[in-house]
Formats: sequence, structure tokens, C-alpha cells
Amino acid sequence: MTRAPYVLDDQIGYILRRVTQRHLAIFAQAIPDVTTTQFAVLMRLAELGPQSQNALGRETAMDAATIKGVVDRLARQGLVATTPDTADRRRLTVALTEAGAALVARLTDTALGVSDQTLAPLSSDERARLITLLSRLA
Repeated sequence: MTRAPYVLDDQIGYILRRVTQRHLAIFAQAIPDVTTTQFAVLMRLAELGPQSQNALGRETAMDAATIKGVVDRLARQGLVATTPDTADRRRLTVALTEAGAALVARLTDTALGVSDQTLAPLSSDERARLITLLSRLA
């Protein structure tokens, strides 16, 4: 069996990285207030309510060190607050502050626009198919 030559431009990892770079640039231009990872944390908290830092990491696909850093930065910005868990005082519960909830409310439509702009080269059917296929890989 003869394998096709390795062509970088045809490799999924390379393509995904380029698409991610494009998306991050669009996001940063439209939403300079927070990073994409910070926005993911804010949106999960808006969606699910207060979460332990550990659960929030799982919900946003971040390891323990990453979620801690993101939460610390958001807390310094006044967008989230942490409190000791009532059942286990070693565990932190993370919640949106009023400022965090206001930021989410203000930026949600903009974030939807970022997704639309990222997917702009695709038809609506292609968009749906891409999201379905990528979700299967995640």
C-alpha cells in the first residue's frame, strides 16, 4: 500500500490551527474585554450558575492549572467572585458578579456575530454540518 505524501496544508491539525487563529483574531477585534477562555468561563457560569472551580474546569475543557489562572484573572477584573464551598471548605465556588453578568449580557450578541463571521465563508447547511462533524471529534 502506497501512502499519499504528507502535505501540511492537507493535515487536520494544521487546518484547525489556522481556523483557530482566524477565529481568535476576529474575537479579539470584536471583544477586547476578555479572552476566549475567559469568555467561555463567563458563559458557562451564566448558563449553569455557580460552580466549583473543578467542575467549571471540566465544563470549559480546561485543566486545573488553567481554570485557576482564568478564574483568578476574572476575579481581579471583578467579573467573578469565589467563596469557600459550604460542604467542603477546601473547594472554591465560582459565581458571576453583577459586573460579570452585565458583561455577558452586553457581549452575547457580539459573540454570536463572531461565530457568524468565523463561519461566513460557509452556507448555512455547511455550517451545521461542520459543527456536527467537529462535535463528533471533540
